[in-house]
Amino acid sequence: MALTSTDFTRSLWELGAYASTWPTMAAAPMSDDAQPVLVLPGFTTSDLTTTPLRTTLKNLGYPTYGWGLGVNIGPSDRILRGMRTKLDDVYRRHGQPVSLIGWSLGGIFARELARETPEKVRQVITLGSPFRMETHDQSRAKHLFDLLSRFHARELGTPLEADAEPLTMPSTSFYSRLDGIVAWQVCRDEPSALSENIEVLSSHLGFGHNLAAVWGVADRLAMPAGELTPFRPPAWLRPAFPR
Repeated sequence: MALTSTDFTRSLWELGAYASTWPTMAAAPMSDDAQPVLVLPGFTTSDLTTTPLRTTLKNLGYPTYGWGLGVNIGPSDRILRGMRTKLDDVYRRHGQPVSLIGWSLGGIFARELARETPEKVRQVITLGSPFRMETHDQSRAKHLFDLLSRFHARELGTPLEADAEPLTMPSTSFYSRLDGIVAWQVCRDEPSALSENIEVLSSHLGFGHNLAAVWGVADRLAMPAGELTPFRPPAWLRPAFPR
């Protein structure tokens, strides 16, 4: 309960810390090509919360897009159709696969989009996304999610991804043992040649403006298309990556 009750406060501290340290992101790894990036927000949040992350990625040279669908209330018909349309639009505009970044529920959606249209997705990066959730009790957002379920076009049945095939493109799952909203254990994928898990010291609500998490995202975007290289943080930031 302590992690849950302090998650919001810790996220505000992380935002302030990021505001004072974001110039260090100028030294982050950068891709040789200007791949497009689409960022999907978490449950009950909007593009506003992903602004620090998107702004940083734009400054690094990536054409970066928010989803433009307002507040993420869950799998409503408008959101399910809107996400697919947005991915199609970005893909057509740039003529190359799009890197998807999803925060919490946004990451669950990102993985679904990647399975539906793998030819349009370069890689998937999730931030505190409980895509391995076995029961809804593994999320503190359960009651609010149930409250909004009347707007949903379909259920998010558990266990999530029980029968799903592994993603066919590189995927990185960022998780934190300090997460106060979802169980960190269900935010990790089965490691393989194309999938990895990276632990960071972050609150759940701070993933999008946590220096270590944002640096990790930039590092993963810098990988050549179709490749998953070992993650090695810079020495000065290594303490923020416990494992």
